[in-house]
Amino acid sequence: MSELQELLEQILDQELIQLILSNTRDAAQGEKLKVRPVLIKEKLYFQETLYLGTKVFHTNRRKEDMKQRLEACLEKDGLFRQAQIHCESMDAVVLVSRKGAVSIKKKNKNANRNNTENKGRGGEAGLQKLSHDRAKQYILQEGQPVDFLVGLGVQSPDGRIAKARYDKFRQINRYLEFIEDILDKLPKDRCIRIIDFGCGKSYLTFAMYYYLHQLQGRDIQVTGLDLKEDVIRHCSELARRLHYEGLEFMQGDISSFTGADRVDMVVSLHACDKATDYALEKAVRWGASVIMAVPCCQHELNGQIHCDLLRPVLKYGVIKERMAALITDAIRANLLEQNGYDTQILEFIDMEHTPKNLMIRAVKTSGMRAGQASASVDRVTEFLHVNPTLKELL
Repeated sequence: MSELQELLEQILDQELIQLILSNTRDAAQGEKLKVRPVLIKEKLYFQETLYLGTKVFHTNRRKEDMKQRLEACLEKDGLFRQAQIHCESMDAVVLVSRKGAVSIKKKNKNANRNNTENKGRGGEAGLQKLSHDRAKQYILQEGQPVDFLVGLGVQSPDGRIAKARYDKFRQINRYLEFIEDILDKLPKDRCIRIIDFGCGKSYLTFAMYYYLHQLQGRDIQVTGLDLKEDVIRHCSELARRLHYEGLEFMQGDISSFTGADRVDMVVSLHACDKATDYALEKAVRWGASVIMAVPCCQHELNGQIHCDLLRPVLKYGVIKERMAALITDAIRANLLEQNGYDTQILEFIDMEHTPKNLMIRAVKTSGMRAGQASASVDRVTEFLHVNPTLKELL
């Protein structure tokens, strides 16, 4: 029995939380495949979710059938080159080289397993948790200590989530889900270069580094940039203490940053007002494969917007402010699309000190899309008498 077969035999039980196959050889057959255990009529099955373009296909399989399916997907000429495995007792990453060589990295978890009813692979309590309405399974699990979460005060050394930090814990996991979705868009054959503009206290910066480097085994170099000297000093000290060698922090302004000439992923979470525009402009100039931005304090258009037709609506200050913020981000998304990005506006989890919860996520797809799209944005800005900074920068 091969090492891969032994691993699949070991993980295909109710202890499996989630298995993700990625790095496809043929997107036309499937871009990503997820597997999780489910309980159907008191029998253990494994639910396969195959992502194909905009379509999603679900198939429920018994253990032996799923084992054969996964082996076929990860063989020399199989559909996928990578598997990310999360179990209650361990995590593992499987990588398949172009020549078919399989490498497996495992990391045991120090979970508290004192509840004997949940031990063993056939326990009733273990199966019961697999029902479709079981609790949310996060990428980072409560009860399993993670060094950066402990260092930032989100977790205690034994893995418990601080009561005042549970929203932050949820936010971190939601953020990692967004990154998980675009994992295939990042380079696989070289170091991934990432810039985090306006990193602040860097909860999500540390989470991104931990997920990509520690869990995914990717070679990455992350730079966090912020204006506050004390914040940068604190984050730098924590990175050194955790031995996160590929993570650095710098003090500086986004608009004048010149510390890189090639960047694969640009993150801008909570950069205030036009700082988001400067971050997006730099990302486009670099040709970044992925952009993730959660804008904040969109004041610019609120001070410019003027439209006689909308005067009965815009006369209410709070309505005008909210409309201006939404229009700002919609124009930003359209401008990214014009510059060759497949762009989405997604709901994020509220930040700690603001209700702003929209994320602009853009993935590089092709060259410029000028013409009709550009004319449409021009008509909107002319109608509202606004001149957004990002439009001028690009």
